[in-house]
Formats: sequence, structure tokens, C-alpha cells
Amino acid sequence: MSEGKGETTGRPWDWLMRRSTRFLMRASRELEGHTLFDRLHGYVYGGFPYLYIGVGTGEHPLARMLGPVARWILSRTDQRSESEADDGGRAFADGYHGKVVPLQQATQLVTVDEEIRITDLEQIIPYSRARDIVLMNPDHIVALECPCRSVRAEPCEPLEVCLIVGEPFASFVADHHARRSRWIDREEAVAILRAEDERGHVHHAFFKDAMLDRFYAICNCCSCCCGAMQAHRTGVPMLAPSGYVSEVDPRVCEGCGICLDVCPFDALSLRDGIAHVDEDACMGCGVCVARCGPGALGLRREAAQGEPLDVRSLREHRGEAGAGLMMESR
Repeated sequence: MSEGKGETTGRPWDWLMRRSTRFLMRASRELEGHTLFDRLHGYVYGGFPYLYIGVGTGEHPLARMLGPVARWILSRTDQRSESEADDGGRAFADGYHGKVVPLQQATQLVTVDEEIRITDLEQIIPYSRARDIVLMNPDHIVALECPCRSVRAEPCEPLEVCLIVGEPFASFVADHHARRSRWIDREEAVAILRAEDERGHVHHAFFKDAMLDRFYAICNCCSCCCGAMQAHRTGVPMLAPSGYVSEVDPRVCEGCGICLDVCPFDALSLRDGIAHVDEDACMGCGVCVARCGPGALGLRREAAQGEPLDVRSLREHRGEAGAGLMMESR
């Protein structure tokens, strides 16, 4: 895909769009199965995320007035997941969801050194839509003030913790949210990830149908502000586990209970003075592991939790003979 300076498609309305908007719209038109509704949905979502998410979480003052519109949009989104048509929560989650990624794997996503296309990720991203990783200009990264935090009355800080990765998303967000975003390099992106990790927040690789059916951002989420984690707690399956679960070494555990307090998914408890992991609730984020002073906690690979989103491994294995990995230039 290429984008020349001043290039348009010849449609009269293209002259009214910003260059980054034309790029996003053209990418949507070229994507098989993407409809006009998807293009408009993507524009609204990317151009007005604070309103979009504020209405979705009920925090925005206009939530009551715009609620019917939001429900209509969600109903249209649900129709795209016909196999799950009887379960509105599942159908919505198919189009907008996050994959939990421990710090090491989150770091890989912001340090990719070449453009990649990795598809057929059912074992990693268990949703019917929005499960591809296509990174064009992966060094184009924008730090955005988190919409979930920003719409809260008393948000967690700092706000600038959402990382928009690659094109056409980074330029679109930078153009449309100049006061709430800024361009950063890979080193600063890694620094933000590490700082959020130290705060006990969860890294999510987010995918959305309206954002070209693919990965577009890493969010660093606190359980009190994050809309996706809020939905997860109420039974809407918007989050996929990392592929790991926490594991306790009872010989080392001191029963201090610190891990219980920091677990963002309430997956830990004390039994006979020893930390116990509820593997059904554990998402494998690693927050408890980093805060266990005695070193009694670690992450164990668990097949029942799906495959990890390990870009380095995917590139190595799928790059052989070009299977599943294709370079693009623009």
C-alpha cells in the first residue's frame, strides 16, 4: 500500500478529508469485507474516542442522550458475528477486544523493526473478527491520553498511557487529537510500558473490527478505569488471557497477602496461609509476580489459556518459507 503526497482517489469528498483520514478510508476500502458502515464506525471511534468510550461506560454527560445511538451501533456490530448472534455480549466482544500480554511481549510490539503481516491467529486471538497483526511503519508510535481514564471523575494518573502503533492509526490519532497525543520513539514507548508495569497495571494488545480488523494499540489498564476490564467483570468476554497462569511455590510463599491486593482480576486468595491461584479467573498478566517479594510466584504456560501473543516467536516460525508472514511497503 502506498500513499503519495497529495494523493487522492478522485472522489470529490476526499478533498475535504485530512490526509491521514484518506489513508485510513482507503485502507478500509481495500480490505475485503469492510463495509461503508465499518469505515464510518472506524472514523467515529478513532476520531471521537472520549465520547465513544464515555458513552459506552456511561461516564459521559451525554451517555443517556446518545445511548440509543450507541446501542444501534452495537447492534450493527453484533450482526457481523452471525455465529454468535444469540449472545450479544459475545458478538460485541468479537469486534472489540484485548489480549493480555506480559511486559516482555508488550515490549516486543513496540520494538518491531520491520513491517509485518501475521494472520490466522485463532489460537492466539480467539475471536471471529479483528485478530490480525499488520504493522506498517511500526516505528510510528503515538502516546494518547487514555480515553477510559479521561472520562472518569477521578481518573488514575498519568493519563498518557495508550500507545497507538503503526499506520494508518498513529497518524490519524495524532492529526485528530493533537492536544491529547504526541509522537514518541520506541525507547519512550518501552519506558511507558515499564512505568505502568511498576504501577501494577495490565498491558492489553487491543484489536477492533472498525480499525481494519486488526491490532492497533497497546493499552496499559487499571482495573478501576478500564472499560474492557469493567466489561470483563460483568461477563462480557472482551479480554483473552495471555496464555499463562500464575503459579505459587508453597515452599517460598510467606502468606503475606500482598498478591491478593494487587491482582487486577481477583484470582488470588489465601488457603492455610499460602497463596492460591484460581486458574479460571487468572489472566496471566504477571502483576502479582512482579510484586511478590519472596519470589514465590511465577508465570506458567497453560495450554487451556490459549497461545501467547509472542511476536518474536511468530516472526521466526511463520517467516520460514513465507508462510503467514508477508512484508509490505508503502
